[in-house]
Amino acid sequence: MKLVLHNYWRSSASHRVRIALHYKELAFDYVAVNIRDGEQHSAVYRAKNPMAFVPTLEVVEDGKVLTLTQSLPILEYLEERWPARALLPKDPYLRARSRALAEIVNSGIQPMQNLATAAKLKTHGVDGAEWARHFIASGLAAFAKLAAETAGTFCVGDAPTLADCCLVPQLGAARRYNVDLAPFPQLVAIEEHCLALPAFTAAAPDRQLDAVKA
Repeated sequence: MKLVLHNYWRSSASHRVRIALHYKELAFDYVAVNIRDGEQHSAVYRAKNPMAFVPTLEVVEDGKVLTLTQSLPILEYLEERWPARALLPKDPYLRARSRALAEIVNSGIQPMQNLATAAKLKTHGVDGAEWARHFIASGLAAFAKLAAETAGTFCVGDAPTLADCCLVPQLGAARRYNVDLAPFPQLVAIEEHCLALPAFTAAAPDRQLDAVKA
């Protein structure tokens, strides 16, 4: 069995999946897709992912290739297929809260900051960066309020969950957009605990093969 991750170093959705793969200690082949240069729109890549988004995970097993798209379904697949080093709590309520926090990032913030949205806004004369800052800040405020009810060392208790896999990349994106994180000290503290773990360090954007150095 082989795992192949098609992703981009700075994509927060790709970053989430890398964290989970490293946390579960799953080896994978890293295939870079340069979304800045439009490689995601190639016919070869669109055959794997018709939305032309990253990441895409291929599971090669017994001569078959299973293709998975969209970061949260990929995370759920990894959790179900390899339950060791769990990224969801055992308690059903806390599992749901972990998923809810992940979705605040995935569906509440991410679509407002991605490159396709920014490009479309530009055609209408809208400042994409200012747009993104607004939605990142409001989304993080909602995330912080819900996380405060369940947080221990991490977003939900004292072990990483899907929520942490989504939070860390989102805080990285927030800094790129110059969002003030001072109102979210608990989230920054959780991030520090996450980044002390080897899985989060290995998944960091600047550690990837295709990273562009400043």
